[in-house]
Amino acid sequence: MARQLDEQIIGRFPVGKRLRVLDVGMGQGTQALRLARAGHQVTGLEQDATMIAVARESLAGEPEGIRERMRIIEGDGRDTGVHFLPGSFDVVLCHGVLMYVEEPDPLLAGLARMLAPGGLLSLLVRNGDALAIRPGLSGDWAGALAAFDTVAYRNRLGLDVRADRLKDLTATLAGIGAPLHAWYGVRVFTDTAADGAEVPADVETLLAVEEKAGRTDPYRGVAALLHLCGVRG
Repeated sequence: MARQLDEQIIGRFPVGKRLRVLDVGMGQGTQALRLARAGHQVTGLEQDATMIAVARESLAGEPEGIRERMRIIEGDGRDTGVHFLPGSFDVVLCHGVLMYVEEPDPLLAGLARMLAPGGLLSLLVRNGDALAIRPGLSGDWAGALAAFDTVAYRNRLGLDVRADRLKDLTATLAGIGAPLHAWYGVRVFTDTAADGAEVPADVETLLAVEEKAGRTDPYRGVAALLHLCGVRG
């Protein structure tokens, strides 16, 4: 996904431009820190105190220049208008958040308002059109059968959450003024890997396969996650 995001950033903004980045629901700060290291000015918004502590600890170990380029704010992604002015960012990330939001449209509209004209909105969501894949490959036939007609599922943390369908999000992005520009699949072949599984010796080949599949039909359509990139008109 990082490679996909970099492809979109490089294709949209001048090389060397220091971008203003907002990472909504930044978690432990993996993408936020990566972009700060690349020279961008990054703001991470997160409401989970444990995640914030992990992100702050990681940031504390970075060189001063990177620490100065990143700030962390405690808050809910649905309240971006409380913290920032419209058009304040060139790139807005919202990765792995929508599945926890029962009504995502207001959140998405708020994210779009944060973008400057031509800005990039990057979403990572659970693929509602492929929910039967994981239980099917695991031999859970009853679970696979039930998954065809719902966007609700139980994640690996044991939480009941929701997925999004590409068609629905495409319409939503168009309606909020950040129409879909590109989309990718994420975790096409590796979604059934056990948590904590050992990283294989040929991990670079694995990543190359996943990257290729994530941009190729029909493989990307059955990925566990979708990476959608919208552009503010």
